[in-house]
Amino acid sequence: MSDKLTPIEIGLTAAIVAIEDHEPLILTARSSDGLAGLPFGPFDAPSHRTFEIGLRAWVEAQAGLRLGYVEQLYTFGDRGRHAEAGDTGAHMVSIGYLALTRAVGGELAATGAGFEPWYRFFPWEDWREAPPAIIARDIIPELIKWAEEETPETTRALPRRDRVRFYFGLEGAPWDEERVLDRYELLYEAGLIEEARRDGRPAALARKSLPALGISMRFDHRRILATGIARLRAKLKYRPVVFELLPAEFTLTELQYTVEAISGRHLHKQNFRRLVEAEALVEPTGVMSTQTGGRPAALYRFRRDVLQERPAPGLRMRSRR
Repeated sequence: MSDKLTPIEIGLTAAIVAIEDHEPLILTARSSDGLAGLPFGPFDAPSHRTFEIGLRAWVEAQAGLRLGYVEQLYTFGDRGRHAEAGDTGAHMVSIGYLALTRAVGGELAATGAGFEPWYRFFPWEDWREAPPAIIARDIIPELIKWAEEETPETTRALPRRDRVRFYFGLEGAPWDEERVLDRYELLYEAGLIEEARRDGRPAALARKSLPALGISMRFDHRRILATGIARLRAKLKYRPVVFELLPAEFTLTELQYTVEAISGRHLHKQNFRRLVEAEALVEPTGVMSTQTGGRPAALYRFRRDVLQERPAPGLRMRSRR
């Protein structure tokens, strides 16, 4: 073992989410290689007292955005996550964050930065209209072939076939919208996405071609984004985070569309409204909106008293079966 330790640099990576026209968007910046990436900047200890302060500072400086809700996701430090061929520099460890903003319109400070629909990167996650055709057409056949190649000496608690069934809702298993990261990791392990080829994974290098499974991102940024989407989908059920993405006053239809956009699920209108009423998360403003394109609709606002009434207010949607 060498006595010389590899230096480590700390970076801050942000999955910044917004909603526009009923679509979930993610802020990306294009690099010189044409790949989309999440906003990223170094942590400067002399200037920033905490990681979150650093994150907010450089996002405002680089993109002109003042972030609202921010929470730490995970520390991403896999070997080679930022390395290039022959790179002998410092190892980059990135602390990932989930941030929510209402600021979509207007010009961003960073050249090449802009909001993009997150389902461009995860097309198999959008079940609002119907199960995405890409799953049955391109994903499941390849995953089943990969699962059949597994040897009996596997050390995983669940064999490949079971993971495919559980994560993609096959053979009677429910589709769990929160398993975004599990599905991404399974596709990576099976060598079905470009990031696996780029990282030199044997399963990907052994394939003559890869299916077109969404847009790849720089480094491990699609893994960070998958972590952020999974966290946000889970939080909908026990925290009122959805209201961070809505204007101060909104219709129940706008609320439903926002929840559907994030969860990737279609929700029955009357069932959703009964759920909202039961959870007592909103209250009427007494004002009607005429911007709906049809009959005027009542405007509501988030009922902040719910935060004192119970510890985990959210929209507890049933799992899809």
